[in-house]
Amino acid sequence: MAENVLRLENITMQFGGVVAVNDLSLHVDQGEIVALIGPNGAGKTTAFNCVTGVYEPTNGRVSLLGETIVENHPQGKMKAQYLGSDPDKFKEVVTLSPDVITHKGIARTFQNIRLFGALTVFDNVLIAKHMRAKQNFLSATFRLNRAEERRMREETTALLAEQDLLQYRDEVASSLPYGLQRRLEIARALATAPKLLLLDEPAAGMNPQETQELTDFIRSVRDRYGLTIFMIEHHMDLVMRISERIYVLDFGRLIAKGTPEQVQNDPRVIEAYLGVADDAEN
Repeated sequence: MAENVLRLENITMQFGGVVAVNDLSLHVDQGEIVALIGPNGAGKTTAFNCVTGVYEPTNGRVSLLGETIVENHPQGKMKAQYLGSDPDKFKEVVTLSPDVITHKGIARTFQNIRLFGALTVFDNVLIAKHMRAKQNFLSATFRLNRAEERRMREETTALLAEQDLLQYRDEVASSLPYGLQRRLEIARALATAPKLLLLDEPAAGMNPQETQELTDFIRSVRDRYGLTIFMIEHHMDLVMRISERIYVLDFGRLIAKGTPEQVQNDPRVIEAYLGVADDAEN
């Protein structure tokens, strides 16, 4: 049986009277490429934000390789309050910060590219390498750990070479063509040595040629690094070619799941989503 790298159990995210994600449960297994699709406003990015600690869900649990990284059950809080106890003692409230979640092995890209535009390609990846650095404030201030700094620079060079970006190492990130900026953002995510890579609309804004190149690139990244990939995407050609399994959201609720063929032929998916023009996620 495949190991669950990521598991969401009964995730609900409510903003006032708006339920953006409604009782969502799903899993992503080791080595899979799994897609989360749905119309604009379906709750896809909100679900990602619950996974990465940006939002504390109103209810539910997120686990990475069996370890709880986000958990919130309102009934637990009420029970603790009634007993005059610390809610943490009931193990029903767990909210790790985004940086801790990244350190545990989840890396993410965003629909709107978030590179350090004024820095070089090399420095964008090197900064991410520091997520795994062992140096402390003292050693960093006085540059006592030069061996580690040298190692990180060597690993950054090697990573850029693997991703065919080494020739751009001294270019300012914002000067790169759009497709290369996407590739650089993924390379920066890889620099954190993730177990799970979340891609939020990686093909947004790409032309057909760039989308095809990205499809091949994502598959090669999965195979080269033994990664598990969970992505949001509107480009159905990419989704159908690359995904082992697909989950479909509509108004925050899961309406279908299965293989690309199963999802493509599901009447609920056809009615709610397929055939809708590609737009940016809100």
